Amino acid sequence: MMLTMYCVGPYEIQSVVTGMIRLDGGAMFGVVPKVLWKNVVDVDDANRIRLATRTLLAVDRSNNRVVLVDTGCGSKWLAEEAERYAIDTNPSALSDALAEHSLTPDDVTDVVITHLHFDHNGGLTHWFDEPGGRTCLAFPQATHWIHRSHWDHARNPHTKDKPSFLDRDISGLIDADRLQFVEGDKPAPPFEGLHWWVSHGHTPFQLHPEFHGPSESLLFVGDIAPTVAHLRAGWVMAYDVQPMTTIEEKQHVFRRCFEEGMGLAFPHDPSIGGVMIDGTERRPIVSRTLPL
Repeated sequence: MMLTMYCVGPYEIQSVVTGMIRLDGGAMFGVVPKVLWKNVVDVDDANRIRLATRTLLAVDRSNNRVVLVDTGCGSKWLAEEAERYAIDTNPSALSDALAEHSLTPDDVTDVVITHLHFDHNGGLTHWFDEPGGRTCLAFPQATHWIHRSHWDHARNPHTKDKPSFLDRDISGLIDADRLQFVEGDKPAPPFEGLHWWVSHGHTPFQLHPEFHGPSESLLFVGDIAPTVAHLRAGWVMAYDVQPMTTIEEKQHVFRRCFEEGMGLAFPHDPSIGGVMIDGTERRPIVSRTLPL
């Protein structure tokens, strides 16, 4: 069955659920009381909420470009680790989505690494032979785009966010000779139909791709607003290194949505891949869901 797609400029875009995960609800909503968020999410007896790990697949047939944005948790997990986060990975999700376009993982030309937290890019690599051993790239022919300053941070993180970076997710990238570093706060567009936006509230130098067409655009909003439930400006995560900055960045994004008609694609919503919004900067509302 053909997966739903959304067209932006030359790109056919779809949001692929690579797996599910559960993270602590208090951490995911920060200072927001549970009495407010418990009715808008699926929460279990361990206070963990259900989240998807989503990869954005964008295919530009005219330029033979196949782009992945984030790669999910991946499969490099011991049983006790997977149980802690209720990780349920679908190892064939991306290859199945690519096959719908008559493509394989070797046809992926570009992988955008928004940031190197394990729930976003554990899927960049897999074990080469046995668990705990060497790793190899899941998309060996692709250029892997990452912000240089985030790469530096991930290799020497602050105590606050160190648990989100796993050496086994990063080590396979070091010697692969496939990294393309993005520089500065306003990086130049890498190629036709794609621009960069850089944020700092959730993690330093999170890299957001913006897909552009003649009259439409789509921003992968990343962990600025991981789910529909996080659209309220003040609903930010305890995981954020600079939560006040996240609030300011969310309001900036919402203004752009109102002024430019820009759509948002989520990384973690379990049901919705993307939306158009209306309302106000403090209280955006979903005007329609996108066929992602």
